[in-house]
Amino acid sequence: MPDPRRFVVAGASGLIGTALVESLRADGHEVRRLVRHAPAAPDEIEWLTDAAPLDPAVLDGVDAVVGLNGASIGKFPWTPKYKNTLLWSRITPTQALARAIREHGADAPHFVSASAVGWYGTAPGVRLTEDAPQGDSFLADLCGEWEAAARAAGERVATLRTAPIVHEDGVLKPLLLLTRLGVSGPIGRGTQVWPWISLEDEVRAIRHVIDHGVTGPVNLTGPTRATANDLGFALARRMNKPFVLRAPVWGMKLVLGSDATEAILTADMDVVPAVLEASGFSFRHETVDDAVAAAVPAAD
Repeated sequence: MPDPRRFVVAGASGLIGTALVESLRADGHEVRRLVRHAPAAPDEIEWLTDAAPLDPAVLDGVDAVVGLNGASIGKFPWTPKYKNTLLWSRITPTQALARAIREHGADAPHFVSASAVGWYGTAPGVRLTEDAPQGDSFLADLCGEWEAAARAAGERVATLRTAPIVHEDGVLKPLLLLTRLGVSGPIGRGTQVWPWISLEDEVRAIRHVIDHGVTGPVNLTGPTRATANDLGFALARRMNKPFVLRAPVWGMKLVLGSDATEAILTADMDVVPAVLEASGFSFRHETVDDAVAAAVPAAD
């Protein structure tokens, strides 16, 4: 059992945050959660309100700060108003954390800040390590601003370019409904490469980044390349359902909008977890089939 350490987590009520807090506490670490409401538990600290801006003293003696804030990119359509929400919900909390961390100077805690594989845009046929350039899309621009806000905290900053989480409350949520109804199938051409990661490996990777003091951009993706069809087929096999009805790109753009469709569903990006693997991380779920099996009960 490692020596107990102290952590502050923002965005602790989301899918990743909840699992991360549970994992840290299971190993005896102290975790304080930043919340945007009146504290309802001893471990909660109110912030980002006029009454309670973030006090840098909250971070005194803290080993690492983890920022996971952000409105869901899975809410459609991305209207101009919702695009502003996507930006505000990421940039404003990250800026507040960075300011508070910077106040600690040489004693500043390690800042582990969320980002996303959307940084790369779409890049068919290219293996994307952390050195690859930023893409050209709304989501790539959002990630660029997000990471810049985090880097303002100082030198000990890691930005987590996370892939969609293979979980019933992650990337599988809309696919599960279609698969249960027996109406799933290729999304567009279906051969576009989709980065992915299991929730368990996401949490383990975040802890690995903290434990090893990793800084800079880190791709949090599974180690094996998978296409949209690979994920869809894996889910259909697991649920003993067909996978035949193709969703046309024009129809998705009509319903979801061009930005969301191109950034999430038809983007083609082979994102490689180069930094994780070079630092000695080992995955529990090596393939997208493994991740689906861990997330979804097998059909009777």
